[in-house]
Amino acid sequence: MAQQKKTWSDLTPTQRKVVVAAGIVEVAVTTWCLRDLKRRPASLVRGPKALWTPALSIQPVGPIAYLVWGRKR
Repeated sequence: MAQQKKTWSDLTPTQRKVVVAAGIVEVAVTTWCLRDLKRRPASLVRGPKALWTPALSIQPVGPIAYLVWGRKR
């Protein structure tokens, strides 16, 4: 038997807080990455900046990949 997905009302208050906090962190990190990408010279970015922009929308892999591999030091 397949287990049915939980709805928001099925979550405990603690679980709801964790989901909201994770969402806030995800939006903050993505915003930070987009801002960094815009301001960083192309010579300090691995790969085309035009490809990193849509890659950052792939959550949560895109922003993490950009922070780990996309920026040159």
